[in-house]
Amino acid sequence: MNLTLKVWRQKDAKDTGRFVEYKVSDITTEISFLEMLDILNEELVAKGEDAISFDHDCREGICGMCALMIDGQAHGKDKEATTCQLHMRRYKDGDTITIEPFRAKGFPVVKDLVVDRSAFDRIMAAGGFVSIATGNPQDANAILIPKHKAEKAMDAASCIGCGACVAACPNASAMLFVAAKVSQYALLPQGQPEREKRVLAMREAMDAEGFGHCTNEYECEAACPKGIKVSNIARLNREFLRATAIAE
Repeated sequence: MNLTLKVWRQKDAKDTGRFVEYKVSDITTEISFLEMLDILNEELVAKGEDAISFDHDCREGICGMCALMIDGQAHGKDKEATTCQLHMRRYKDGDTITIEPFRAKGFPVVKDLVVDRSAFDRIMAAGGFVSIATGNPQDANAILIPKHKAEKAMDAASCIGCGACVAACPNASAMLFVAAKVSQYALLPQGQPEREKRVLAMREAMDAEGFGHCTNEYECEAACPKGIKVSNIARLNREFLRATAIAE
């Protein structure tokens, strides 16, 4: 399979950047999208050119590092899958593929396809944790949690913080990410002591990072590789209003 790749190349954060066209040939359908980029990089290095920088780690759909915009879609054309889970069998001979970094004020480009997503780390540091001392671990059945709440909390906790929701949103909103992290604690008894403090701090940190507001486009849910639902954003809003009322 022969392909044409239009790849965003940017030397550093100060560079304006541009798309550069590359040709790759004899690509098999069995390999992953990232393995295809590996092959291209090997060819570039062999020619004495700079390899294309892109984030990756586990390559198993777990870590969320492989954040790429592929033909205008975060992580590519597969639903509920990360870039590393996208395989070349989804393309056909002669296709042209456009590859660029996530674009958002909160995710400045570092180099080529690599963006700085440390804004998510700072939001988590603001309140995405339980700091109350709870003593020794409890027995599994010591704290009874309704099944529907436990399942919703686990669904929210499956967020891997890749930032696809931000990249897909027309407003570059981080609401789905923050909502997932707030929800996973708000639904469980362990998160109740710091409930109000958490949501106020995380919302403030999110706004400080320059992310946009949610206008119910639902693009975030469609792009999320873990299928996080926008119903979590509604819960975030309720938690925020509740905390604001209590604070007043």
